[in-house]
Amino acid sequence: MLIQKLSACAEFVAGDGTLLRELLHPDKQPIDLRYSLAHAIVPVGQTSIPHALKTTEVYYILSGQGEMHINDEVQRVEPGDAVYIPPDATQFIQNSGVEPLIFICIVDPAWRQSDETIYPQSS
Repeated sequence: MLIQKLSACAEFVAGDGTLLRELLHPDKQPIDLRYSLAHAIVPVGQTSIPHALKTTEVYYILSGQGEMHINDEVQRVEPGDAVYIPPDATQFIQNSGVEPLIFICIVDPAWRQSDETIYPQSS
């Protein structure tokens, strides 16, 4: 049995600027798992950097409020929302609330740096 505690996972700044903790990844644990699972935080007033993955991704919003941007679409997100992000879609999420925006990310197949494109930020 594998139980991964969030508090035991190192927090780092991901390529898209979110604060990330990888909970499960088949390259990091001896498990037969197709996807990766991470916990992400976007602080109040911040926005993740536009990026795209060659793979599918799902965000599940745990707390906070925000705006999800996928290609040319924008929708408000709140706790309990699951967001499907198709492969190769340009995406970013903005914290528009008064508390950290916290969500779970599932990437299938598992996240690989070579599958991600980070777009330059406009000034």
